[in-house]
Amino acid sequence: MSRIVTEAAQAFSFSRRAMVLGGAQVAVGVVLAGRMAWLSVAENERYNLLAESNRVNLTMIPPRRGWIIDRHGAPIANNRTDFRVDLIPDRLEDRDRVLGELRQLLALTPEDMARIQTDLKRAGNFTPVQVAENLDWERFAAVSVRLPELPGVQPTRGFSRSYPPGAAVAHITGYVGAATAEQFKETRDPLMVTPGFKLGKDGLEKTLESQLRGTAGAKRVEVTARGQIVRELDTRPDKQGKNVRLTIDLGLQEYAARRLGPNSGSAVVMDAVTGDVLAMVSMPAYDPNSFSDGIGRLEWKMLSGDDHIPLMNKTLQGLYPPGSTVKPMHGLAIMKAGVDPHRRVTCSGVLQVGTGRFHCHKRGGHGPLDLIGAVAQSCDIYFYTMARELGYDAFATTVRQMGLGQKFELPFQSQRYGTVPDSAWKLRKYKQKWTVADSVNASIGQGYVLSNPLQLAVMAARLAQGREVVPRLLLDTAHKPAPSMGIDPEMLATVHRATWAVVNGGGTAGRSRFQGLPEGIQLAGKTGTAQVRRITMAERRTGVLGDSAIPFRMRDHSLFIGYAPAAAPRYAVSVVLEHSGHIYTAAPIASDILSWLFDRDKAMARLEPLEREWGGDVQTRMAAQWKAFEAEQTAPVTTVPATPADVEGATTNVVDTAANQSAPDTAVAQSNVTERTE
Repeated sequence: MSRIVTEAAQAFSFSRRAMVLGGAQVAVGVVLAGRMAWLSVAENERYNLLAESNRVNLTMIPPRRGWIIDRHGAPIANNRTDFRVDLIPDRLEDRDRVLGELRQLLALTPEDMARIQTDLKRAGNFTPVQVAENLDWERFAAVSVRLPELPGVQPTRGFSRSYPPGAAVAHITGYVGAATAEQFKETRDPLMVTPGFKLGKDGLEKTLESQLRGTAGAKRVEVTARGQIVRELDTRPDKQGKNVRLTIDLGLQEYAARRLGPNSGSAVVMDAVTGDVLAMVSMPAYDPNSFSDGIGRLEWKMLSGDDHIPLMNKTLQGLYPPGSTVKPMHGLAIMKAGVDPHRRVTCSGVLQVGTGRFHCHKRGGHGPLDLIGAVAQSCDIYFYTMARELGYDAFATTVRQMGLGQKFELPFQSQRYGTVPDSAWKLRKYKQKWTVADSVNASIGQGYVLSNPLQLAVMAARLAQGREVVPRLLLDTAHKPAPSMGIDPEMLATVHRATWAVVNGGGTAGRSRFQGLPEGIQLAGKTGTAQVRRITMAERRTGVLGDSAIPFRMRDHSLFIGYAPAAAPRYAVSVVLEHSGHIYTAAPIASDILSWLFDRDKAMARLEPLEREWGGDVQTRMAAQWKAFEAEQTAPVTTVPATPADVEGATTNVVDTAANQSAPDTAVAQSNVTERTE
């Protein structure tokens, strides 16, 4: 049955639909109006910023680093004007032609060209791409006068890191370099990929990065929606980082570096009253300017292959048996154990311990000696006898009090602290009981005993003052007097008489007395020779009788610790020469270094003829070494080790190898020991 729709029903149905549609339209209109109001009012600031960021781009300006200066204000690390050339990809026209012109003008290598092409592919339209840095004025000017022919090329004056003392401070300052890809991924800081920006990679440059790095500047550039540059707007200058003042005396630092000569070794000089480190030298070293500018693969190969290990900071990372330098300290321990320092021990040249025979360096023996005579003549038998009677545990406490095995809070990431052994240490480490032979070896600074050169300087300072002197490198706080170590004054005076006799009373360092200084300024100290390995009887039968006849890495170390003036100690020193044996000895070097503090002219007068004999000063010898190495590379180098991102990573294996080679040979430690002195 069909339904009849009347006109009235049709009108009602239309009106209802119209109301629904109108309501929907009103609702949509309200929503749109509300959204527009929200965007124009509540989100106004956000979209203004987005629009501004689309219109304006920021080009960061690398900040200048703070200076590193010595105690007198002399620059150890500063900033120099840097001429560099960048490319602005958006402005670059006829890329191949422009790059070809730059290759000719700047003498770019194929490796440089490949890097530039890669950087151009990765960079945004407005992000500068570095072409070359550290340009001389001639090349910089050659590019500048041709700018109309080189669209997209931007010559820039900035700043780069400079180390005026060069290799003399390399192991203190470290160096700077470009950020690695890993560092950028970790921080996502756009400054990391800004051309010309460098951050600390080693040494103080790395550990004090937060202080030395300044605040980046910025240059605002107006661009189109496609990123094309319209015009440059205002520029916000960078803010330089904070300066850092060290306790180092740069003049003394440079003199010590030069006086070490061609040796592989180190020297540490401290103010024995304040603990200020006045010099901390490890030689040979690298030139931090080369690393900061970008070291070449060939130069890296030379440095990493050098058996004198120029990449290692020997003052903190080198570990050595201290040899006879411990005898004054051991003498103090002997007196603390209740032994009369006047008691005499007869040295016949050899001491039988079980089935082992332990020799003195003087095969015929010294005869009867008391403590002062034993230290002055470096008699091994005296200390063997005392160690056999007392046990080395009676020594170890005093040894630790004097700084061996101790960790000092210095702004360096990589340090080694050595070993002060005792019965508990050996049982814990090797699951073995301590033996009399262990005590005998340790009594002359051999066997398991290991220390670094800084610890030896601290030992000298504490023996000199009788106070718990602590080394410091940053001159950022007022000096606080070191507390007394509670040593009996008479015992300390006995040790002082013994160390004075070593140099001035017919002892083993008689040739190292101060020369030409006033009578009241005398040196006191102790020599030492640390055995690396024995020359075997088979070798002796073939004519190998001394260090000069065996390979460098097998020779003995020469050491000296001392202080001056002997009557009123103010300065302490330690010098360690690696594998020098008796070819060079440490005592004369230490004497000259300390004498510089009292009469610079006379110290320099003694140095100049030595440098003529060695072939010039540090920089001259380094240049000659590089020239000779470069000449040897006659055949094309097919496999060259890649230059690591930083020296710390590069030295890991080298340092580990050196430490392992310095570790005592237990087979030698348990057999005949010969401790030879200067």
